[in-house]
Amino acid sequence: MIIQKKSNTIVWKDIFTCVELPAPLKRAEELAYNLWWTWNPAATNLFERMDPDLWFETDGNPVKLLRSLSLNRIDALLRDAAWMQNLDEVYMAWQAYMSAPTDSSRPSVAYFSMEYGLSHVLKIYSGGLGVLAGDYLKEASDSNVPLTAVGFLYRYGYFDQRISVDGQQLATYEAQDFNLLPIQAVTDEGGHPLVFEVPFSDRTVYCHVWRVQVGRISLYLMDTDLEKNNLSDRQITHNLYGGNWENRMKQEYLLGIGGILLLQHLGISKEIYHMNEGHAALISAQRLADYVEQKGLPFDVALEVVRSSSLYTVHTPVPAGHDYFDEELLGRYMGHFPHRLGISWQEFIDMGRTTPGSSEKFSMSVFALNTCQEANGVSYLHGVVSRSMFAPVWPGFFAEELHVGHVTNGVHLPTWASPESQAFYKKHLGTDYVSRQADESTWAAIEHIPSDEIWQLRSQLKENLLHYITHDYRKRWLRANDGSANLPEGLDCIGLNTLLIGFARRFATYKRAHLLFTDLDRLSRLVNHPDRPVRFLFAGKAHPADGGGQGLIKHITEISRRPEFEGKIIFLENYDMHLASKLIAGVDVWLNTPTRPLEASGTSGEKAEMNGVLNFSVLDGWWYEGYRPNAGWALTDKTTYRDQQMQDRLDAHTIYDMLEREIIPLYYDKEGKSYSEGWIHHIRNSMMYIAPHFTMRRMMDDYYDHFYKPLSQRQQAVSASSYAMASEIVEWKKQTAAHWDEMQILRVNASGFELRTTNTDVIQSLEVEIDRGGLTAGLKVELIVASDDNQGGLTLAQSIPLELVEQSADSRWQKYHVDCRLKNPGIHRVAIRVTPHSALLPHQMDFAYVRWAAL
Repeated sequence: MIIQKKSNTIVWKDIFTCVELPAPLKRAEELAYNLWWTWNPAATNLFERMDPDLWFETDGNPVKLLRSLSLNRIDALLRDAAWMQNLDEVYMAWQAYMSAPTDSSRPSVAYFSMEYGLSHVLKIYSGGLGVLAGDYLKEASDSNVPLTAVGFLYRYGYFDQRISVDGQQLATYEAQDFNLLPIQAVTDEGGHPLVFEVPFSDRTVYCHVWRVQVGRISLYLMDTDLEKNNLSDRQITHNLYGGNWENRMKQEYLLGIGGILLLQHLGISKEIYHMNEGHAALISAQRLADYVEQKGLPFDVALEVVRSSSLYTVHTPVPAGHDYFDEELLGRYMGHFPHRLGISWQEFIDMGRTTPGSSEKFSMSVFALNTCQEANGVSYLHGVVSRSMFAPVWPGFFAEELHVGHVTNGVHLPTWASPESQAFYKKHLGTDYVSRQADESTWAAIEHIPSDEIWQLRSQLKENLLHYITHDYRKRWLRANDGSANLPEGLDCIGLNTLLIGFARRFATYKRAHLLFTDLDRLSRLVNHPDRPVRFLFAGKAHPADGGGQGLIKHITEISRRPEFEGKIIFLENYDMHLASKLIAGVDVWLNTPTRPLEASGTSGEKAEMNGVLNFSVLDGWWYEGYRPNAGWALTDKTTYRDQQMQDRLDAHTIYDMLEREIIPLYYDKEGKSYSEGWIHHIRNSMMYIAPHFTMRRMMDDYYDHFYKPLSQRQQAVSASSYAMASEIVEWKKQTAAHWDEMQILRVNASGFELRTTNTDVIQSLEVEIDRGGLTAGLKVELIVASDDNQGGLTLAQSIPLELVEQSADSRWQKYHVDCRLKNPGIHRVAIRVTPHSALLPHQMDFAYVRWAAL
């Protein structure tokens, strides 16, 4: 008989098994699901000691670690008395931390952001903005303030980066397994995962909701990757900043509209609503609709209430960082909102246009400005730049006058100070130094620390970095590349006493990573000097759509592989929070070379600062405020050439000069010791006079002092007595608008009023007579003195108010007068500006009606 064989097709089913943890280890599981462990070295060390090899294999993810433990390893842990005692200590410390009462004296805040950088194991961030948001939640937890955050759980997140043999950036997107992340599903009354419904204009989009516990703070993340959604809607939360403009519209609709509805569904109400970038601007649209539909308020009154409790933070002056939507696309998603608000489509879309009535695209940033009472940049200089950028939104006012403020970014000290740095600070600054971190006096003790102890700290951190890139980074690299690609040469050829300079950040062209490579002969002499060698470590990702940024990576990679630079200039791929934590602590100098003034803040340098690393940067962003002589190095904030290529060449020449003449000699001037006293002196100054001013604790306090508290007070006043003040403001604005054109400037008496370059001490008189018509609003009459800004525009030189000195019985006719001096000699532009005034308004831009008259 012929041998016969028969089998049907195998149908496999994937199942995941893990050991049920015994009761004594359940405490470790509780710790794993609270990201408190990410900024507490004792907790991280506890997990690593459970199984060091498995900790590496699971990329430092404690949830995945616990799910992967074998029965034998669990039994060994239960018998390990020292480890079990350590578990008790860490768990008790966490419990004590969590049980502290919330600081109810501070206003409550709802915080909305498209990304959060909390840990490398949770891929819901791309760069600085996300890490800033993650640090903010951690500090909110440490400061114990009443804050709740909203965002997205991305299935693929931001991309993983690989560098090909020819230097090309390769972007790969690996799906996150939500079951292995430190997140937990929000459930409904029946204990089932909540399916949250968000009404779009023509359909319902369904979301799962996940909670990330960041210490004492809850972060709620929406996830649309559900079978109930169509394929297009499932992709809304697939990628951070991914897809086309329609997908971006969906994301911002979901974050804004869906985010507010989610908080309502969860029964969460806050006093202040904070938009972290314009991506979240549509929270105002939903809040307006709620006040109109649920409270019965007229739109104008609802707008006063919403504005009084809203803050918009802008993070970039780069146009690509601001989203603009075509009217047709906006209409498909927001077309039903005007009816809900009781206004026309034209009125709605004009709220997102710099020039109402124009055909401009709808700007989320402009919509945020028009629906938020307050706005801020993220450093002093960025505040100045933002006021200039947004000046066209309020015609008739100069950038210098705008209400747009600033809070300089900081970094979360316990996250970015290495465990060794934290131990160093506890020893010398006191065990309670974290609670006093923003006070410069806390850091004064560094003056008396022996130089060799500071050098030992820096040496240990460099050794940690070098060990990481020669062992852990090497193994991760080989695993990610299947061992088939060429490993970067020279990873294990960097000496511990070699000057190490780091440059790592998002690779956008304005970051100017190419400056160091404009004179390769000079660069070669730096890295190949026999007695004073320098090594450069580069890292960073370019957006997949940014060809210029990817070209920079390829250029640097190609140069690094030339014989004279091999092992001396190294590009480390797949820059993330894990690699960042090693780099910012282990290098000697942190280099930053942005095009002025496009660096809004630049917090990577602040992170390095917390570990005694010295900064060498353009005076832009935070370094414009942070730089101190003999505590780091700076390129001037002045622009010599309007031609950017010529400016780049000048800046590159300056970088080489400062390296050759100042930085490298100082580092190697050891005078027979193992370190340079001059270098240690710079580190002392840096720690003492710079570090305390750029912590997240200081930043959090600034937000409360400058924005949250004043907004809370105004929101309460506007909403009191059934929104009486809001209604009064609306009535004042309506009356003023209705009669504004009746107001006439009858006469300007400027006889003898002349601008001279010879004598500014002469007192000059000015009178203005006005017929107010039916206008009842108070008036602010000013002499405006402007000067050329050398860029084709004008800058405000003086604003001189005129005093009301005479008026008719019915107050219709008024005379204003001033005797004044002009401050500065020179050629000026002068004009009279009249604006309506009311003590009810928070600032002039709140009602931007302006009438100009010539002298």
